[in-house]
Amino acid sequence: MKFEESIKINATPQQVFAIYKDVTNWPSWDPETVSASIDGEFAVGTIGKIKPGKEPETKITWVEVTPDKSFTVECKLPLCKMQFIHELTAESDQTLVVNRIELTGLSSSIFGLLIGSKLKQGVQQSLLGLKEHLEFSEVSRQ
Repeated sequence: MKFEESIKINATPQQVFAIYKDVTNWPSWDPETVSASIDGEFAVGTIGKIKPGKEPETKITWVEVTPDKSFTVECKLPLCKMQFIHELTAESDQTLVVNRIELTGLSSSIFGLLIGSKLKQGVQQSLLGLKEHLEFSEVSRQ
């Protein structure tokens, strides 16, 4: 099961990726994130934690990182794997940011039905927060 949203941001892929790499500050622009941490470099195999809204804190693992282009974090649910895929594409003076959530495994359809609409709404809010942060902060004025 997949959920995907996208947005164009008036910033370079490098500027967007820099905001993503600053994991502990995700809550400053993502209204769906209460806290986030990373135990090491922003690289494949690194472990971190995220606390989304009223949900319990969850362990995440970076499973793909291509600087200034994409990264994927993964968390495990009972009989299900959830991946959060972030892709950046330069489009003239903007960046197209695509966020996709993929649920795989035996219970993926159940989790999709139970939390799918909340995940989709969360991705929309996250992208809007990222856009606002980048377009109305010091980063965009550099």
